[in-house]
Amino acid sequence: MKRSKALRGADAKVDRERNYAPLEAVRLAKDTATTKFDGTVEVAFRLGVDPRKADQMVRGTVNLPHGTGKTARVLVFATGERAEAAIAAGADIVGSDELIDEISKGNRLNEFDAVVATPDLMGKVGRLGRVLGPRGLMPNPKVGTVTPDVAKAVNDIKGGKIEFRVDKHSNLHFIIGKVSFDETKLVENYAAALEEILRLKPSAAKGRYIKKATLTTTMGPGIPLDSNRTRNLLVEEDPAAV
Repeated sequence: MKRSKALRGADAKVDRERNYAPLEAVRLAKDTATTKFDGTVEVAFRLGVDPRKADQMVRGTVNLPHGTGKTARVLVFATGERAEAAIAAGADIVGSDELIDEISKGNRLNEFDAVVATPDLMGKVGRLGRVLGPRGLMPNPKVGTVTPDVAKAVNDIKGGKIEFRVDKHSNLHFIIGKVSFDETKLVENYAAALEEILRLKPSAAKGRYIKKATLTTTMGPGIPLDSNRTRNLLVEEDPAAV
C-alpha cells in the first residue's frame, strides 16, 4: 500500500531502535500527527498472557483524569424510575423491550458507543450477546455496566471512563485523548490506564507481563514506548541513558 508523503516524513522522525519515554513519545506523536482534523491518540500493548485461559484474561475500566476528548453516546436498558434517572443523567438512548428487539435485529448499532443495563433486564439483554459481544458492548457487572445505579454509570462513561479488554492475540489497546490535548494531560491519562493494567496482572501469567507498547495517532506512525517506565512519567528521559 502506497503511503503519503506526509506519512513517510512523519515515519522518518521515529527511531525504531529506541523505546521512548512516555513524555517523549507524546511529544513525538503530536509532532508526527498527519491529519488535518483533531486525531485520536491511542496506546497498544502486547501482553504476556494467554487470553484463552480464563485466569489470564485482562479486562477492566479506568477513569481517565482528562477524559478522551470525545463524549461517548450511551444506550441504557432500563424501565421506570431507573429509565428516568438515565435520561436525567444524559443517556442518549433509553428503553427496554422494544429497544432490545430493535438491537437484536441489528438496528441503531451506529448510534451508541457504550451500553448499560439494570440487573432485572439482563435476562432479556443476554440474548443480544451475538450482536453486542463482537463489538465489545455487552453489559458486564465486572466493569460496572450492569448496575441499578444507571445514572452513575452514564456519568462515569461520559466523564471519560474507558473499558479495555485483551483480544485473542494478547493485544490490548485504548484511547488516551486527542492530538490537541497538551502533553501533560496525555501522559497523565496514559499513567492512569497503565496503573490499572498493571494492577490487573493475572497471578497465573508468567514471564514478562508487558512485552511491547506502542503509541500512535490517527493515521500517524507507531512510536515504540518504554513499557518499563511506570513512575515519574512526566520526567524527561536522561539523554545519557539513551
